[in-house]
Amino acid sequence: MSEWQLAETFCSTSGEVRWDRLGQPGQRPVVLLHGTPFSSYVWRAVARSLARRHQVFVWDMPGYGASEMFSGQDVSLGAQGRVFAELLAHWGLEEPLVVAHDFGGAVSLRAHLLHGARYRALALVDPVALAPWGSPFFRLVGKHSQVFEQLPPALHHALVREYVSSASSPGLHPAVLDKLVKPWLGELGQAAFYRQIAQADQCYTDEVQDRYGEIGMPTLVCWGHDDTWIPVAKGRELAARIPGARLETIAGAGHLVQEDAPAELTAALITFLQHPVAGRSAPATR
Repeated sequence: MSEWQLAETFCSTSGEVRWDRLGQPGQRPVVLLHGTPFSSYVWRAVARSLARRHQVFVWDMPGYGASEMFSGQDVSLGAQGRVFAELLAHWGLEEPLVVAHDFGGAVSLRAHLLHGARYRALALVDPVALAPWGSPFFRLVGKHSQVFEQLPPALHHALVREYVSSASSPGLHPAVLDKLVKPWLGELGQAAFYRQIAQADQCYTDEVQDRYGEIGMPTLVCWGHDDTWIPVAKGRELAARIPGARLETIAGAGHLVQEDAPAELTAALITFLQHPVAGRSAPATR
């Protein structure tokens, strides 16, 4: 398994962000946003495929992956939306194509609706977008994050490993699971894991979900049919709220569609990104 490294650094208002780009300059830009508790690593296969025809920008949000983690860091959805708008300005991207997964979906929606970020088209993959969200485990940890931070490292490791595993329907390759868990280990990583859960307040999606009808860009909603973290019914509801949005479900995939069905997801994204069209038909599934 080849390494995934982000070579560039941007100093954001929430700490240093690691980022990189793939593909040739001058090609149509695509920005990929990861979710929680993941990093840009989950996009590696899709990013390399899209880079054949696009310049692909990938980044780890503050407090995630290879980006900076520190005590007192604001890693909330509110902060991440601002950071994304900052990054787009730093990259000089005025109207890129955007593909966002999970928590990254809320980040992209907030950046657009609250911070003026403009996209040529938006693909949302199993996004955190509609209330209620957060599993019983997620809510339990959020309420008692300071207690969980004190878990012995071995117990913390086992907990994170089991939690990340549950995002996949067919199961993750052990090497991939190790890679996804690694940023959350050690003193800094363990504290950062519980910090991001503690700050994951539903108020940040409540603030924008009644405005999804304002979205005028071409929008694709992709959903893993077997997602147990956020059921596919949320995908149908979201697609119905966004004018002209189309819903595409992916069989055999759980919440972590990039790992469960990378070829199917890539094919859906390539088709959409090459010919994005808004408002032509009612939402449909396949």
